[in-house]
Amino acid sequence: MKKPLLIILLVILAACGGVKKTQVALNTGKYVTAMNRAIENLSKNKTKRGNQEYVLLLEEAFEKHSNRELERIAFLEKEGNPANLETIYKGYQRLNSIQERIRPLLPLPVYDEKRSAAFDFKNFDNAILETKVELSEYLYANATQLLKEGNNKFDFRNAYDDFNYLYEINPGYADTREKMEEARAKGVDYVKVALNNDTEQIIPERLAEELTDFNTYGVNSLWTEFHTSPVKGFKYDYAMNVDFKEINISPEQVNEKQIIREKQIKDGHEVLLDDNGNVVKDSLGNEILIDRLRTVRCNFYQFTQFKSAQIGAKVSMIDLNSGQEINAYPLSSEFIFEHVYANYSGDRRALDTDLIALLDLAAVPFPTNEQMIYDAGEDLKLRLKDVIRRNTSSLTQSNFSD
Repeated sequence: MKKPLLIILLVILAACGGVKKTQVALNTGKYVTAMNRAIENLSKNKTKRGNQEYVLLLEEAFEKHSNRELERIAFLEKEGNPANLETIYKGYQRLNSIQERIRPLLPLPVYDEKRSAAFDFKNFDNAILETKVELSEYLYANATQLLKEGNNKFDFRNAYDDFNYLYEINPGYADTREKMEEARAKGVDYVKVALNNDTEQIIPERLAEELTDFNTYGVNSLWTEFHTSPVKGFKYDYAMNVDFKEINISPEQVNEKQIIREKQIKDGHEVLLDDNGNVVKDSLGNEILIDRLRTVRCNFYQFTQFKSAQIGAKVSMIDLNSGQEINAYPLSSEFIFEHVYANYSGDRRALDTDLIALLDLAAVPFPTNEQMIYDAGEDLKLRLKDVIRRNTSSLTQSNFSD
């Protein structure tokens, strides 16, 4: 089969597959999916004869979708439950939205029937506006009552959600924005953070500041705020304690290792002699020269500077309302300083390349204890951040778990 013919066949098969999937969506009541597929294909070329089936599928799917949605809305309106207003409002919006997506494609010709596809468009502007007014009144009243009579933070958060949605659909409605902020303030879990040192080592000030700089962690969320500088007299919901339990710093060590290397190297040339001691010549009468080899030796002295620091800490969460510790888990971190350098005696030509590279290095000053603790704390910050970020969402459920 020639390549152009193969490509044409693949295109036809793909097109047939698209139509079949659209038909299946229509037959199974997935009208929006069917319309989306049809609109996507017709947007590329609405007059193409190969897209005629999409025109008919869109026409049928639109009619069935509109009838189903309008029947559902009519039922909910008849029921008269204000809790259904959001569903009704969104239903009208969806109906209007699909009409606006189809409108730019019109007219859509149906060649075999010598007509244009028919779409019974309706004007939903008044229905949308009237429903939005009713929904706004309901949301405001319901959220205001929750804000006033709420017994827990979840009530205030639900009030916030209602105010927030109201602000989205009707930004200028009454004092929605102010009440939304009030609901958020009442629904937030406030956590005070304390860093405690139970070791005999001094925690570097820079490390302490960075460990408690929760702005860099990105763990504050809509419903959780961490205060590393607690406000006196403020009522906090939780306390998070980061307790340093141990800080161990090893002595400064320099370990020496001697390595002896021998190697045969070229050391000029010499005349090739046969077994009788006579000079060997080539066919032209020239003396044959060979490499002169000799063994060289080198004593290589490798020095390793070593120092380590280990930090052991504990993070605990306390529910300040009950006084109970929700959970606690350990954090640990280690930093190792290691520096290798070398010198030698003898013939350095006996050394391998990797050993020669160390000869260019020299001893360096050991880091201070403070620097070692800080460097070990770098990893501790990452571990603490990971723990907090993965558990922030569960604070209010008293389920602060690793």
